[in-house]
Amino acid sequence: MIILGRLSPTEGSCDHETLMDTAYPSWQAPLLWRTAQSFARGLVATLARLEVTDEIPARLRPGPLVLAANHISPFDPIVLAAACHTIGIAPRIMATGGLFRAPLVGAAMRRAGHIRVDRGTSTAAEAMAVAVEALAGGSVVLVYPEGRIGLDPGLWPERGKTGVARLALTRGTPVIPVAQWGAHEVLPYRTPKGLPRAVARAVVRRRVVRVRFGAPVDLADLAPDTPGAARRATDRIVDAITDTLAPLRPDEPDRPRHVDPGRPVDTSRSHRRG
Repeated sequence: MIILGRLSPTEGSCDHETLMDTAYPSWQAPLLWRTAQSFARGLVATLARLEVTDEIPARLRPGPLVLAANHISPFDPIVLAAACHTIGIAPRIMATGGLFRAPLVGAAMRRAGHIRVDRGTSTAAEAMAVAVEALAGGSVVLVYPEGRIGLDPGLWPERGKTGVARLALTRGTPVIPVAQWGAHEVLPYRTPKGLPRAVARAVVRRRVVRVRFGAPVDLADLAPDTPGAARRATDRIVDAITDTLAPLRPDEPDRPRHVDPGRPVDTSRSHRRG
C-alpha cells in the first residue's frame, strides 16, 4: 500500500535547483541494483505485508537527497530497498565495510554503486568524500545515523553519529527522515542464527512492515563551519526520525509488543530531546 502525502512548496532547507545546476552529470542506478530492488520487493512480499507512506515533495525528486533511517533489524536493508523501489528511488547505501569484504556480496555492493564505510579507521573520511561526490552527481544517499542496529529497550532511535549531518550540511542537501516499523518481527537480531525458523514463521504470519518517508528536516539555520552545528543537526534529524516513526506504532508508545530475547539492551546511547 502506498499513501501519497502532499507538502507545501516552501518546506525543506535548500535550493534544490541550485544544487542541480552545480552538480556533476546525473548518476544512473546500475541494472544490477534496480534488479536487486525488484527482488527485495518480492522477498518482502513473501515474508510480510509492506505499507509505504511517501511524503517527499515532488520538487525534490529525483535527487540529490539524503535519506536518514532508523535501524531496528537485520531485515531493514531489504525492507528499505523494497520501499525505495516502490516509490521509484534507487539510493546509494552507506554500508559497513564488512559487507564489502564478503564474497559475492561485496562485489555486488561495489557494482551497485554503494558506499563503503570502514568505521573507526583512517579511511573512514574517504567514505564521506565519496558520498559528497555522489550527492553532487544527483544521487540519493541512504544513511543509518545510529551506525548500528538500535539497542534502545523501546526500539526508539538512538543518539546519532554526526556523519549524516556533516554530509547534508556540506552540500546543503535536503534530509528526508525515514522511519520503519515491523522488520524486527521478521528476522531476529542474531540473524543468521535462527534464520530458518524465523523465515518459516514469517511466511505463515506475514506481519505488517511499515515504512514512512517523512517531510524534509529544516537545517537552513545551521552553517557547516559553525561549532556544534553538526551535533545540533544530528539531533534534529534523529528527532525527525522519531516523529516520523511515532504514527507507525501508535499502540506501542513505550516498548515494542514483540520482544526479541536475543537482542541485548543498551541505554548508553538513548536519545533525549534537548
